[in-house]
Amino acid sequence: MANFYTDNEDIQFLFRHMDFARLSKLTEENYRFARDFAFAPSDAADARDNYERVLTTIGEIVGDRVALSAAETDTVGNTLNADGSVTYAPGVIEALKLLSQADVMGFTLPYRYGGLNCPQLLYTMSNDIVSRADASLMNLYGLQGIAETINNFASEEIKQEYLPRMASGEFTGAMVLTEPDAGSDLQAVKTRAYQDANGNWFVRGVKRFITNGCGEVLLVLARTEPEIADGRGLSCLLVERNPRVRVRRLEHKLGINGSPTCELVFDDCPAKLIGERQRGLITYVMSLMNGARIGIAAQSLGIGEASCRVARDYARSRKQFNTAIDNFPSVRDLLVDMSLDLQAARAITYHAAFSVDLEFGTARRLESGQADAEETKRLRTEARKYKASNKLLTPMAKYYASEMSMRTSNGAMAVLGGSGYMKDYAVERYLRDARITTIYEGTSQLQVVAMTAGVMGGTAVEAVQEVLGNRTWSPELEPVVAKIREGVGLLNDAIAYVKAQTGNAYRDVHARKLVDMACYLLAGSLFCDYATANAKKLVVAKRWMAERLPQLRMLKEQVCSGEASSLAEFETLASQLPVAD
Repeated sequence: MANFYTDNEDIQFLFRHMDFARLSKLTEENYRFARDFAFAPSDAADARDNYERVLTTIGEIVGDRVALSAAETDTVGNTLNADGSVTYAPGVIEALKLLSQADVMGFTLPYRYGGLNCPQLLYTMSNDIVSRADASLMNLYGLQGIAETINNFASEEIKQEYLPRMASGEFTGAMVLTEPDAGSDLQAVKTRAYQDANGNWFVRGVKRFITNGCGEVLLVLARTEPEIADGRGLSCLLVERNPRVRVRRLEHKLGINGSPTCELVFDDCPAKLIGERQRGLITYVMSLMNGARIGIAAQSLGIGEASCRVARDYARSRKQFNTAIDNFPSVRDLLVDMSLDLQAARAITYHAAFSVDLEFGTARRLESGQADAEETKRLRTEARKYKASNKLLTPMAKYYASEMSMRTSNGAMAVLGGSGYMKDYAVERYLRDARITTIYEGTSQLQVVAMTAGVMGGTAVEAVQEVLGNRTWSPELEPVVAKIREGVGLLNDAIAYVKAQTGNAYRDVHARKLVDMACYLLAGSLFCDYATANAKKLVVAKRWMAERLPQLRMLKEQVCSGEASSLAEFETLASQLPVAD
């Protein structure tokens, strides 16, 4: 029997290395829930045991059952029925049933609603594991952030009505944001929400590209203030599936075919307001999307893991010129780069999830009112730090991991060659599935935009310095740390040069190079931290910085070159459009 947790050495190491004792104390609020719920942990050791049992259970379900049906799910897809309902692929139906029976569909929800009350970091690990088996399933299992949004912002009446059914797996959800003319620019949303004379809410409009839009609980971004044209006029409403909202069509897609992507029509559909009016985009959807971005990062990790494994296995067994192809230096180099790319993405993503847990845990402690004056002051300082850090780390995880999934799946295709291009192997599915990760929940370009202020403002350097700290490094690690510190100097030089330029156009041209520098340095610092506890990670850290320091130097030179011809000479450099008659 396959188990996608117990067979993954990297995830198991990170589970043991990362400070789950600190997270469990915050999440369990000093383990007070053990008094009221028999299955709540009573201390850090109990929590760690619970967490590992959850990962082991999920690993067994997806390794032994879901992975075996993933190819069929990709082929069969979903069916739009005559009545507007949608039927999932058989493998997805079975997977949701098994995950519901395992009580993991309310992964981060409080115990009182039937949830497991687990940290985001553990949920991220589970999404990584699930996505290796079938990336499309993660789009249903991994949409639990919808329940979190309801828990964080809805009234108690709405929570009691919907959260237990979401935790049990009876209800699945969807984020209903995008419209035909409002994709990345959500401020342009036109779907309208209005009240009747009795104060009841209704929604009217069309939404497109809605993942699991056939779900029972739809969180809809709609315009409640028609006189306000920008994001301040938008609110968040809950629509339960009913005859007045219908799936008009299912999109025919390149990948993740087990996940239904729907076009929805709301015909004066009854709705419930979530939280306050006018905070739909500014507060609620931004919170929802930040969680979704970590989820897509984890989905990308699963695809990368699957790609690396099939490439490694094929290279070991495939013989050419009387030897296995993994004896060829060029193939070895490609496999090593793929593995390190995956490990770097996992390090950044798990670090981001850990930081999100610290932010949420600190906020809960402040809201409890149980901290004394001195602790309250400290918590407020920490909360501001975590919030600023997560504005950088969340898009960084999504950006780096999704781009990694493209590189590793493409690399796996290169290792398998013509065989990989055929449907005899899963590589072509991994490559197709990977492509969407760089697009939805904000394209890579938008993630770069989201990160730029943090990189320019020094938050990225602070994140690296915080990981490195003031500790004394072993003689083997000290040269690696020295390379990271040199890289930090290169990044600071590049930032200083950009700041000296007039306006923001030059910054925007070179933003991705600055972001890449920050990603390389943060991953390198995390590898050094891991290397203090794992001999294999020492080898990884050495290779990473040996490869990345020359790239950091190159990126710094490019940023400081003054080159911006794409701005001044765009029409000349870009391919010309035909002149209309």
